[in-house]
Amino acid sequence: MPATNSDIVEIFNRMADLLEIGGDNPFRVRAYRTAAWTVAALPHNVTEMLARGEDLRDLPGIGKDLAGKIAEICRTGTLPDLAALERRTPAALVALMKTAGLGPKRIKMIYDQLGITTVEELHRAAAEGRISALRGFGQKIERQILEGTGQPPAAERLQLIWAEEKAEAIAAHLRGFPGIDRIMVAGSYRRRAETVGDLDILATCEAPEAVMDRFTKYGGVSRVLARGETRSTVIVSPGVQVDLRVVPAESFGAALHYFTGSKAHNIAVRKLGVRRKLKINEYGVFRGDERVGGRTEEEVFGMVGLPFIEPELRENRGEVEAAAAGRLPKLIALTDIRGDLHAHTTATDGRNTLEEMAAAARERGYEYLAITEHSKRVSMAHGFDAARLAARNEEIDRLNETFDGFRLLKSIEVDILRDGSLDLPDSILGELDLVVASVHYQQNLSREEQTGRILRAMDNPWVDIVGHPTGRLINERLPYEVDMERLMAAAAARGCCLELNAHPDRLDLNDVHCKMAKDMGVKIAISTDSHNLGNLEFMRFGVGQARRGWLEKEDVINTRPWPEMRKLLRRRK
Repeated sequence: MPATNSDIVEIFNRMADLLEIGGDNPFRVRAYRTAAWTVAALPHNVTEMLARGEDLRDLPGIGKDLAGKIAEICRTGTLPDLAALERRTPAALVALMKTAGLGPKRIKMIYDQLGITTVEELHRAAAEGRISALRGFGQKIERQILEGTGQPPAAERLQLIWAEEKAEAIAAHLRGFPGIDRIMVAGSYRRRAETVGDLDILATCEAPEAVMDRFTKYGGVSRVLARGETRSTVIVSPGVQVDLRVVPAESFGAALHYFTGSKAHNIAVRKLGVRRKLKINEYGVFRGDERVGGRTEEEVFGMVGLPFIEPELRENRGEVEAAAAGRLPKLIALTDIRGDLHAHTTATDGRNTLEEMAAAARERGYEYLAITEHSKRVSMAHGFDAARLAARNEEIDRLNETFDGFRLLKSIEVDILRDGSLDLPDSILGELDLVVASVHYQQNLSREEQTGRILRAMDNPWVDIVGHPTGRLINERLPYEVDMERLMAAAAARGCCLELNAHPDRLDLNDVHCKMAKDMGVKIAISTDSHNLGNLEFMRFGVGQARRGWLEKEDVINTRPWPEMRKLLRRRK
């Protein structure tokens, strides 16, 4: 089985973590992290790229050595360098990396200064106040450690982008088999949840036994847990359980509804069925012993007097009541997006030039792309000062003269400083088409401090959008403390927009906050935070999150042509 991009990313990130714990050269650590980031952003499978003869050294941040390592992973599924590094690193230190608030640098400091090698020792040190005494830690991190070590760690769910890679590869493997009629991936994956536990696949076919054989012999299977005539369960790397069920055509809609979930949504629909003396389960809709529906999901909903409810809404958050009242939202679609409002280039920490990003956006059919380089506070990304931004504005003006039906927007992702002021003066911000203001540093402030900081930034009339409003990184970093209700009330009052950052590591805002924004009249910008051409593809994740948050086309500013969107942005200018 060829290695997937997620396999490569996992191996390189683990290499970087272990090297950092061991105090290795920081440039070497950064090289592995950069390579992992590059591979994660690729729209194509690396193994397939190698098969086509593509030179991986053409990719940003990939030199001869790393290209060779990637080729080795694709060929063997493993990297000997990682195995050797794991043998040199105390296993207990690796386990500590999963603890809340701790990354490789902090793990090394705790190990070097306190000699801690186990979760139990870490918990005891935090309880005794020895962690907060270390330079750069503090009481907040100590509390996070106490909370994280005081209970068994929860199993980490797979980010949607990696679940998608696994699910679509397996589905494609099955679709190519003779006799398969329909294949659908259900569960939280179909609901486009930001993380996925297990994968549930449903099929209709003529020869179930042969399909089960093809499924259990799929190259990515590491273990077969069960194999039956109509259901089999396997484990694929990295420990993801996948269930395949073959169901009769007359039950497919009922099974798809049941296994898509959520459980709470299914219960609500079944209760409606009970009122009509119907029984609804994965086999169909029954009146007594007679099957009266279940071939399609529309049939299931129709039997209880409801229109079709989109999978992303099925969380029992009012969608059943809205459907019964004829008030379901007409959810935003990917085709509604007219442009992207958050992108970086090689001028800061991006991987492609201004011209390349513009060409890629035009190929996607976009009408505009905002170039939002970092401001000077983000020094590691070579952030812009006012002079560099003014020069970039002139460059964009020259390029825009060459376009027909497309526009690069003069923009910036300006840092919100601790006191709520912005990292660049109003004199240069006033020359831009669009300003995104974001928090990148000092994310450990109290809830009151962090909220006040962002509110003061929103008071600046040049701020159009607050970028990645909670700062979270899924499975890696918790949101910073912020009062989202106050933030949204202020955004509504000021005419400021909030970003739904579509990068699958962020998906920030979450679905609940998207719905809150809609209810409070706050407009949303769905943006990819692209750092290379492949990242532009992430818009689908943002749209999926927006749909989970009940957002419609009119709730999102970048569904409008530029002249119309420009009027929305000119709130007090």
